[in-house]
Amino acid sequence: MDETTAPHPTNTPGTPTSRSVYLDKEHPAAWRALNGLGLKAKEAAEEAGLDRVLIELLNVRISQINGCAYCLDLHVGDAVKNGESAQRLAVLPAWRDTELFTEQERAALTLAEAVTNISDARAREHEGAAARKHLTDEEFSAVSWLVITMNAFNRVSIVSQHPVRKGHG
Repeated sequence: MDETTAPHPTNTPGTPTSRSVYLDKEHPAAWRALNGLGLKAKEAAEEAGLDRVLIELLNVRISQINGCAYCLDLHVGDAVKNGESAQRLAVLPAWRDTELFTEQERAALTLAEAVTNISDARAREHEGAAARKHLTDEEFSAVSWLVITMNAFNRVSIVSQHPVRKGHG
């Protein structure tokens, strides 16, 4: 979840009348604090026994839901580097319709979607309860922190309009 390499501001084609304001560049102390939180969330996940592939799978799924191109580019590359398959990445938006994911992964993805789509309280409670059947308290908390921080990173990149550069990843 190391988002420290966000690019410098540029005028982006298709942007309305002004250039992007890169929140990470405008307030670097806040950006560093968010990165610190992201590192702690990743550390908690690893201490809870979640492997790096699952962590990146969650980062990708959350970024898909939020429509964050920059984070998708970054985390799909990280997922592949950590051993994730092209097949599982390709079907990730429809993970519920496949048998390619373990019970722990399914529970974590269920929780990730519920926390990302937090405005639906009934679904969040139902999905959270379903996830609890396959996640320990420590895993549940760690996944929740991963999701919370990834959502924050997505929002910073979306608002900042961080560009995806050709040849990255």
